[in-house]
Amino acid sequence: MRVSFEGFVLDTSMRQLSRSGARVHLEPKALELLELLVARRPAAVSKTEIQERLWPDTFVSESSLTGLVAQVRKALDDDRRQERFLRTVHGFGYAFIGEVTLGGAAATAARLVWEDAVFELRPGEHVLGRSEEAQVRLDAPGVSRRHARIVVTSDEATIEDLASKNGTYVGERRLEGPSALQDGDRVRLGSQLLVFRRAGSAAPTRTESPPPRA
Repeated sequence: MRVSFEGFVLDTSMRQLSRSGARVHLEPKALELLELLVARRPAAVSKTEIQERLWPDTFVSESSLTGLVAQVRKALDDDRRQERFLRTVHGFGYAFIGEVTLGGAAATAARLVWEDAVFELRPGEHVLGRSEEAQVRLDAPGVSRRHARIVVTSDEATIEDLASKNGTYVGERRLEGPSALQDGDRVRLGSQLLVFRRAGSAAPTRTESPPPRA
């Protein structure tokens, strides 16, 4: 994966970060942390998951992770008080929030239409639900705090239910596991209907738009 953001280029195959063509030094674990957060953007990644990914089967103190975050912030000239790239999700973990370009193309790959709202879906993981931390926030009856998750890549998008109370449906089918999404698919979270559209597709017509919220 090769991504760019505000003058930086992260090349995971070369395992290096550069800025304006000059290599930016990062310790291996700090680089792994940045790669993980960029790959999962804009979703927040928990401290527990980060520790399991970076230090498998090894106990480390939370200060080890805090030190890596500080290294990444310094390399990116990121100010904790005015976050540009790394967002601290207090009591949970961290998220990458920078605007990213993949292979020279705009990062937006798909969108969800809900009533008159349109949610842009960039490559990465997107949680749908009522939680303020959800990337697609649906504050409506029947929607769980963390209801479902959509993962978008340059080639496909998949959706899965996150043990929600009222279930996640694609068409009339209730999901029992991850399922691929196609352009125009109707997604229902409880009683709330959305339409999934791939980037570049025609905008939904009035008859395609989901009905008003219950």
